[in-house]
Amino acid sequence: MSRIFTGTVVSNKMNKTVVVSVERKLRHPFYKKVITRHNKLKAHNEIEGIKEGDVVNIKEIKPISKNKNFIVIKKI
Repeated sequence: MSRIFTGTVVSNKMNKTVVVSVERKLRHPFYKKVITRHNKLKAHNEIEGIKEGDVVNIKEIKPISKNKNFIVIKKI
């Protein structure tokens, strides 16, 4: 089963590739405080009109290149 994430587009300067920042919240094991963690993931993009700041859904797929393991499903 492939994972689906929702994130914000940080960069769209590459051809057919966007960088998406995915944020997740977790509770610290000792201090019990909610912490926000960010991951920047490169995703293959075939959809026209996606720019920085857009919220998109990305899905995990087999590796396209060394760093690209995701594809943009839709713009929210």
